[in-house]
Amino acid sequence: MDLSAINPTLLVAALMVASTPIILAAIGEMVVEKAGVLNLGVEGMMIVGAICGFAIAVETGSPFWGFAAAALGGAVLSLLFGVLTQYFLSNQVATGLGLTLFGLGLSALMGQGYVGIRPPEMGKIEVPVLSDLPFFGPVLSNQDAMVYVALLLVMATWVVLRFTRAGLVLRAVGENHDAAHALGYKVVRVRMMAIFFGGACAGLGGAYLSLIRVPQWTEGMTAGAGWIALAIVVFGAWRPFRVLLGAYLFGGVTVLQLNLQAAGANIPVEYLSMSPYLITIAVLVIMSSGKAKAALNAPACLGRQFHASS
Repeated sequence: MDLSAINPTLLVAALMVASTPIILAAIGEMVVEKAGVLNLGVEGMMIVGAICGFAIAVETGSPFWGFAAAALGGAVLSLLFGVLTQYFLSNQVATGLGLTLFGLGLSALMGQGYVGIRPPEMGKIEVPVLSDLPFFGPVLSNQDAMVYVALLLVMATWVVLRFTRAGLVLRAVGENHDAAHALGYKVVRVRMMAIFFGGACAGLGGAYLSLIRVPQWTEGMTAGAGWIALAIVVFGAWRPFRVLLGAYLFGGVTVLQLNLQAAGANIPVEYLSMSPYLITIAVLVIMSSGKAKAALNAPACLGRQFHASS
């Protein structure tokens, strides 16, 4: 095995690309869960976003419209979940699982005519001053726009949740929906807005996979990315920057195992391919063993149904 073939700068740059779809999906799901809603349909929303973004980008020749369509597709699908769980009071876990199955089937149907087609390329953005820095220049500069959008989204989410009235109301609804309702806040409306936002983010994450990460449409191409995003929300203890760190950890392991394969590591390919998922599970187990430290920051009303008459 020739480890000298692995370039650290290119490794970290690739890490940022590999982590971006997970960041987008995880930060959206974190906001949903902060509102007290558990949506297990992230995988379904991501795959629908992937085909919506791919199809529109191919038809219009514009990746921008592709991402816009992906956000809309994921958000519309999330509204189905929102209506069922918030107005008809269906079980959130069962509805989320059903949403994933529905999204996988719908995307397979929609994508039949797009197999083997390459989408339009999205240009890179070179930051003038940053690009001249050693190591950090090649890593942080000359990336596609969605890498920077994901980072800005994490920072914006942190600011909103920590410093704004809207963030305070969202957290109040997630911690005690009965008290929030008694204070006059529209619990269902707040949760529907959070669900819509989470669906849009998941759709963007899916489109990033089909338009940039793997520029093609393949049935089931999310390959569990939505479930990883759900796990990373728990790993990040429902905090934006810890979610970002968790996404980078998963992305780093994914890129590293590909580089080890290219370097001729004497390890079966199957073990390397499943290593990102095994490490994610191991991290969650370790965190859970410390007297459930991650659960201490979980919203108190997460997964609980709300009815105004209760």
